[in-house]
Amino acid sequence: MTSADDHAHCSPDDRQTVQPHKDALLRRLRRVEGQVRGVAGMVEGDRYCIDILTQISAIRSALDAVALQLLEDHTRGCVRHALQSGDGERAIEELLHVVGRFSR
Repeated sequence: MTSADDHAHCSPDDRQTVQPHKDALLRRLRRVEGQVRGVAGMVEGDRYCIDILTQISAIRSALDAVALQLLEDHTRGCVRHALQSGDGERAIEELLHVVGRFSR
C-alpha cells in the first residue's frame, strides 16, 4: 500500500519533481556509475568481449529498474495530480510520449 508521501510531487512548469524514492534511486545510480567505470576498466584492460557485454547488459537492466521506478512514481503522483486538477490531458500526452520512447 502506498501513501500520498510515496508519490512524486511535480511542478511541470518549473520542470522539477520531488522524488519520493530519491535515496533509493541515487543508490542505484551510484551503483550503475561504478559499473560503468568497471566496464571502462575492462575495455582499458583488454578484457574478453563477452565479459564486457555481460556487464553492459547488467547496467542496462539496472537503468531500466531506475526508469520503471520513476515512471511509477510519476504516474501515481504527477499524472494523478494533473487529472485531479484538470490538467490531465497534457499529463497523459506527456506520459504516452515518454512510454513510447521506452518501448522502442
